[in-house]
Amino acid sequence: MIRALLTVLISLAISLPAWATITKSHGYAQFGTLKYPANFTHFDWVNPKAPKGGSITVMASGTFDTLNPYTFKGTSPVSTANFLQYGVNELNETLMVGTGAYDPSGDEPASSYGLIAESVEYSEDRSWVVFNLRKQAHFHDGKPITAYDVAFSYRLLLKEGHPQYRTNLQEVKRVDILNRHRIRFVFKRSGNPLLILRLGELPVLPQHYWKDRDFQATTYTPPLGSGPYKITDVRPGRSLRFERVKNWWGKDLAVNKGKYNFNTVNVEFYRDSNVAFEAFKAGEFDFYIEQQAKNWANGYNFPALNRGEVVRAEIPHKIPTQTQALFMNSRRATFSDSRVREALGLMFDFEWTNRTLFNNAYTRANSYYPNSEFTATGKPKGAEWLLLSAVRDQLPKGLLTEPFKMPHTEGHGIPRETLRKALGLLADAGWETGSTGLENAKGQPLQFEILLVNPNLERILQPFTRNLASIGIQANLRTVDRAQYKQRLDQFDFDMILLTLPQTLSPGLEQWLYFHSSQAKVRGGKNYAGIDNPVVDLMLDKLLNAQTREQQIAATRALDRVLLWQHYTIPNWYINYHRLAYRNRFAFVTTPPYTLGLRTWWLKPTENAR
Repeated sequence: MIRALLTVLISLAISLPAWATITKSHGYAQFGTLKYPANFTHFDWVNPKAPKGGSITVMASGTFDTLNPYTFKGTSPVSTANFLQYGVNELNETLMVGTGAYDPSGDEPASSYGLIAESVEYSEDRSWVVFNLRKQAHFHDGKPITAYDVAFSYRLLLKEGHPQYRTNLQEVKRVDILNRHRIRFVFKRSGNPLLILRLGELPVLPQHYWKDRDFQATTYTPPLGSGPYKITDVRPGRSLRFERVKNWWGKDLAVNKGKYNFNTVNVEFYRDSNVAFEAFKAGEFDFYIEQQAKNWANGYNFPALNRGEVVRAEIPHKIPTQTQALFMNSRRATFSDSRVREALGLMFDFEWTNRTLFNNAYTRANSYYPNSEFTATGKPKGAEWLLLSAVRDQLPKGLLTEPFKMPHTEGHGIPRETLRKALGLLADAGWETGSTGLENAKGQPLQFEILLVNPNLERILQPFTRNLASIGIQANLRTVDRAQYKQRLDQFDFDMILLTLPQTLSPGLEQWLYFHSSQAKVRGGKNYAGIDNPVVDLMLDKLLNAQTREQQIAATRALDRVLLWQHYTIPNWYINYHRLAYRNRFAFVTTPPYTLGLRTWWLKPTENAR
């Protein structure tokens, strides 16, 4: 015992210089200070006395073939659209909540509070962090959650988890178990405030459950968890049932007060959105998060809504909108030239699409970070200009002196001037008119495939392909099933795809996954455009080393500007409000700016009594 204590003390003495100031807190703010003090009782946007009870049914898009969300293989429920909005999922509880996917904050951009971890300690130079675990925390089988489980989770995810974990955790030098409820992560470098947030998002997996199982195999057996719900019924690929855990260990924590109020949450999976909407109208489930502007404008005239049994709501938010765009695979010779990529972008008539197909519901995305303060607007200035001017010789002409402008039409077709510009760019890149349309010097036609997984997107992109055909480019739409789509994405076996990249209130390591050159060849990675650009890499380094919110904003804006000027994508559109329809049987306090917050809703007393 004495020898073990001496070992710990010596380890601390070695790793903690005498001048280091140690902070111990109930939470952690990447920049600035926490909104809620140590003695807070609940978040402002919840009802701490919300009644528990009742059963609800929600819908999920597509299907699932595994209940393990942490590996490369298979599609788990949380991978389907909007699933995380419901507040129930197959994810394991994390050390802290507020950032990440498990339980995002409603009113702070980059702060987290203890969940499994009661408190957090860190050095002034952010070279290490200690998590002190709650002694009452336990898994659903009653076994306590210990530092051994945390260390096991870190090593398992690093070795066998999805490639994103290797990127998120790569800056950890070592892990020290100080005792059963105290664990330290030592970093490879100091000055890394974001890494503490990412480690707080670490899901804690039970060592005793996984040590003799194949972690990478797909499974329909619900893995052992520790959260407010557990899966009690599974119909593979079709439905799930979550039941609230009686006497859940975390029910009285301030971070959980007022949340997880339904006794049972049933999830039905629908492969077709039109079928799903008809089912909602017929009363088959309780929430419908609308994705189609046309349906939102024209589809909500049905008896249940007219009788007041369904509420249709547009709820404003300040959530950074996901990056939605047509991604061009620059690994392909066709898209390796930025002039070709720019020319293709000129042929996308957003204004016509918005007017004709979307009832003018959307705003054109002019950034990789729409609806946020990270958007690169106007000309670069201040700290952003200083970052970019240091590499001015490697920047596209005009980037430092001109604002980036998206192509614009009057909504009645692409102007001749724009057509001439597109053809000029293509000619400069070696594409001239030939017998089959635009051809290169070898006589090969300019043609490519746009890979889709949602057939509803075909009607949106058909006008784009017609615009391309008008200047001699053949673009074919191909819709495949989800399994084939995922396989082709994992192998980067596509020319152009329309997809979204989730964005956060505090951009960080996920940007590395999306855009860094080291990720361009990682199987199953998220650098879909195949970006391999030293300036992008440099701006990512500046972002990850930001020590203040101001530095983070400047670096992200610089990154945004460089990505836009290289034309890796054709940006799509966004809205800054939730489109939600729901049964008129729910109550809630408010919708906070940074989350929809369905996990805090409850059934009205008359409904709960049913």
